[in-house]
Amino acid sequence: MPMNLGNIILKGRDVSLRPIERDDAEALAKAASVSRDRYQYIPVPADPEAARAYVERALREREEGVRYPFAIIYLGGVVGTTSFLDFQPWTWPAGSLMQRNDRPDVCEIGSTWLAASAQRTRCNTESKFLLLQYAFENWAVHRVMFRTDWRNSRSRQAIERLGATFEGLHRADKPALDGTVRNSAFYSIIAAEWPKVRARLIDWI
Repeated sequence: MPMNLGNIILKGRDVSLRPIERDDAEALAKAASVSRDRYQYIPVPADPEAARAYVERALREREEGVRYPFAIIYLGGVVGTTSFLDFQPWTWPAGSLMQRNDRPDVCEIGSTWLAASAQRTRCNTESKFLLLQYAFENWAVHRVMFRTDWRNSRSRQAIERLGATFEGLHRADKPALDGTVRNSAFYSIIAAEWPKVRARLIDWI
């Protein structure tokens, strides 16, 4: 269901997340060009023209209410993007106090990539912490999902380090970046697990 989620700006110690803008295209192209060694399974723009198209698609999907894309700011510079996706407002039984239409019951965190200079730093962990904190503490979601190409061992390890639980493999889930049919590994963190995950992430960052 399309959702209008307002203006979301998240700030941590070294990382800030703000809505992506057209003017970010040049900085994203520069960030993506540092080294492309780890983008085998991730759609990352390869040049300024591709970066502009990437940003336009992200803005269009935000306008449609199916994605909320952020620019990742680390130590003062744009180093990549991440998004809230797959919003699921549930239909509860009639009269339920759980019913809401202004925020999702479930969401996904994904479409994340970082410049090589920000990889293997606190950037990804702090970014994920800010997103998880907002989802669980502002939206009060019941579950946050993650999915990645089954073959992307680095991504799977990063998700598992967050404390997410492997839910299983969705076979033939979507097109893969290399033109094959992708199998996706699905993970989740549920609301009851958030306090423990939150404490662990705070220790790390």
